[in-house]
Amino acid sequence: MDRAVKAAGLLAALAVLATAAPAPARRDADATDWRRAATESDRIRLRGWRTAWMKALGQARAGGAGKEIDGLSELADPDHSIAEPTLPDGDYRCRTIKLGSQGRAVLTYVAYSYFRCRVSAGGTQLAKLDGSQRLAGRIYGDTDARSIFLGTLILGDEERSYAYGRDEARDMAGVLERVDAKRWRIAFPYPAYESVLDIVELVPAGA
Repeated sequence: MDRAVKAAGLLAALAVLATAAPAPARRDADATDWRRAATESDRIRLRGWRTAWMKALGQARAGGAGKEIDGLSELADPDHSIAEPTLPDGDYRCRTIKLGSQGRAVLTYVAYSYFRCRVSAGGTQLAKLDGSQRLAGRIYGDTDARSIFLGTLILGDEERSYAYGRDEARDMAGVLERVDAKRWRIAFPYPAYESVLDIVELVPAGA
């Protein structure tokens, strides 16, 4: 058989195989389903969100922060949320409250001052704009009572965030809920540093 004919036949066979073979599976950071986008370790963390919450509250109260926790009211209540968790686009005041200790921190309750956060892209992108520890990532719809945040931690004078899934110590996974008409929270179970639970409170900048 002519060598050119053989080559043409081989190329045709490879083309058929290429179209028939399934694409290799991979995590798609742009998937609409957070379960497909999340790392395995973050799916585990999110499944244990309530266990982490109760452990964190217990440690914080035992550490003498009962009055402060009571002052947070529904913000610290794992069973309180209202429907429509979507965050409208715009600027927000946001603060982080750390509860419990993973053993590397002495304090079991720390409440930071408010910083600036911004929601964009139709309520799907969230970034904390200032402070020494910042977050950036995507919000995924889940149920009519909660959404899921997947993102990364930005430290110090870093100008850009790591890609989600690249560094487990920087990955962040939290449950986003609305707790009042103009008040939201994101609960991060078992963050990489210090606490057992981080709660990020968000209120519109003009509220």
